[in-house]
Amino acid sequence: MKQLWTNGMIYTMEQEGEIVQAVLVEDEKILATGTLEDLQPLADEILDLQGAVMYPGFVDSHLHMIGHGEKLKRLDLTAVTSGQELLQRVQEATSKLENGQWLIGDGWNENQFLDGSVPTKEQLDTITTNPVYLNRICHHVALCNSAAFDRAGVSEATKDVAGGKFGRDSNGHLNGLLYEQAMQVISETFQQQGEAYIESLVHSLELAIEDMHRYGLTGGHTEEMGYFGTYTNPLTAYHRTVGQRKHFRVNLLRHHSVFEQMIEDNILFDTPFIEPGAMKFYADGSFGGSTAALLEPYANEPENKGMLIHTNEQVEALVKLARTYNEAVAIHLIGDAGVEQVLTYLEKYPVPQGKRDRLIHCCYVSEQQLARMKKLPVILDLQPAFVSSDFPWVLDKLGHERTGYLYAWKTFLDEGFICAAGTDAPIEGISPFETIYAAVERKKPSATHEGYTPAQKLTRFEAVKMYTFGSAQAICKESERGLIKAGYDADFTILNRDLLTCTAEEILQTTALKTVVAGRIVYEKQFAKESHV
Repeated sequence: MKQLWTNGMIYTMEQEGEIVQAVLVEDEKILATGTLEDLQPLADEILDLQGAVMYPGFVDSHLHMIGHGEKLKRLDLTAVTSGQELLQRVQEATSKLENGQWLIGDGWNENQFLDGSVPTKEQLDTITTNPVYLNRICHHVALCNSAAFDRAGVSEATKDVAGGKFGRDSNGHLNGLLYEQAMQVISETFQQQGEAYIESLVHSLELAIEDMHRYGLTGGHTEEMGYFGTYTNPLTAYHRTVGQRKHFRVNLLRHHSVFEQMIEDNILFDTPFIEPGAMKFYADGSFGGSTAALLEPYANEPENKGMLIHTNEQVEALVKLARTYNEAVAIHLIGDAGVEQVLTYLEKYPVPQGKRDRLIHCCYVSEQQLARMKKLPVILDLQPAFVSSDFPWVLDKLGHERTGYLYAWKTFLDEGFICAAGTDAPIEGISPFETIYAAVERKKPSATHEGYTPAQKLTRFEAVKMYTFGSAQAICKESERGLIKAGYDADFTILNRDLLTCTAEEILQTTALKTVVAGRIVYEKQFAKESHV
């Protein structure tokens, strides 16, 4: 059946301002675009946009989908504004649990604590005997209590792990904080196995996709194969959900710890909605946790340069491993020391023909590193919402004397880089409208200033293109996705506002009216009926 979408503002995103009157769809693909007069005679069904605005399907280029679903089920600490309030929330939550049951929380951020105090292990111990594990908003630091340490067999004598460390107070005692790889020592303790656990992951994934559909998202590039126990747990959840229970396009980055095993196990991706992605690994941590690796020390911690997750030899081996299997790499990079380490091996071992390496975040790079990056076939996977979340406190950590590029999205585009946009959910909120606002305004919605480093503001077209064509380019699918064009996948995001012309405030008020994946309407906003008395 040929369906014709018309009677709205339809942006192709091929050129700025380019619109068409109608889009003809058949068999999950765009058959033609053009005028209503030309295409209506070919249609079996007319789908009336009723003045709404249609874009190519929005795709989040970097997130953790199961993690986003898990966050929707966990204790949400993102709005907590003090260490004392965090303790109160934990006490309330654990009082409703059975004795010995884990409490998992997400999203605390000491940079918004009015008392500036992160609770200690001992403070958590005074309010509950249940094991407690609380992810910081960046997911590069966590906080736990003594019961959690006991479950994992961690004691005062336990040594730091490679690529991570256990936080300690001035007397050398554990204070409850976990950094980078030390987090897995605890988190692996409450991960389960078996059918019930897989179904719990399925439920989390369903929640995530439903939430993403509500925001007009038609796909996501996600990474979680190295978590949740054996990789078959999350992979089974994806196969049971994506293309079966939910229509959604997923590109699965494969964590370095399971990458080779997944290939040797000859994993089949027998659905058009799940695609194998690049090999993923982390170069460093986060600015929030002061674990992002820097060439010069943190301004507020003169003895701290952050943390490289892997040695040079390990990074070289990881890149070589990916190349052995003709694959690209996707690398988490925040600080310039992480960038420096990685560029050396991307230069030494070129990406296979027809693929692109993915540099994720790229929050701080030097001018010399930028020049080196330009010579490589890379895409930059950016999270514009980091600006509104990280400023102004990130300037206290980095100081004002550094001469490199900080959250320099506009510079990257002007220098000709392929850029995609994502949220890193559950780190940031999943809303593409908040991300687009952050890209064009570079400030928190309530702020009245002109924005942080306003010269780095993007145009609305640039920001939306990163969510559409940019995300397609990230996985070398730009010849079939990311545009409203004949031959492309019929994935559409249909909104109540024109993001390219509305005010900045109206961007935040935007609502998805319909989400279309492979020609199928997977979400349609329901409006409350008027009551008549």
